Amino acid sequence: MKKNLISVIILALLIVNVVLTAIMMFSVTGASKKTAALVDNIASALDLELAAQTGETEVVVPMENIEVYSIPESMTIPLKTGEDGADHYCLVSVSFSIDNKADGYKTYSSDLSPQEKLLMDKVNAVFGQYTIEEAKGNEDRIKKEILEEVQKMFDSEFIFDVSFSSIIYS
Repeated sequence: MKKNLISVIILALLIVNVVLTAIMMFSVTGASKKTAALVDNIASALDLELAAQTGETEVVVPMENIEVYSIPESMTIPLKTGEDGADHYCLVSVSFSIDNKADGYKTYSSDLSPQEKLLMDKVNAVFGQYTIEEAKGNEDRIKKEILEEVQKMFDSEFIFDVSFSSIIYS
């Protein structure tokens, strides 16, 4: 009889243990979801803060709104004289990505050929500030500077990207 009574007590304790474990799992799962959501919110806020500190914002334009204007001729740009004292040049083909739904697009449309010489001047001015070593290592920064200058020139952000289809240093 003692063995039977101990078995019943063990079974009752086992059932109580399972019930308490189930209650604990449901309460921890809800709190865990809330904690995960809080961590996600904090992480996204930190990402926003980091982007604001660096000043970089990524422009997202749907593919159907993008037009590309390429300067038809390759540009030969004299670079700043480096430590070697020799004259160096950069041969580059430049293209501008245009958002055809932006405000400035209505004014200038996709045909930037009347402003082509002004665009070439901006590209020349930015590249001319760099030596050959600096230019090779900072192509992304050069693109960013060209983009900023062009956006200032048009007083609009309808041109949102600059790309080099070919670039040769000599």
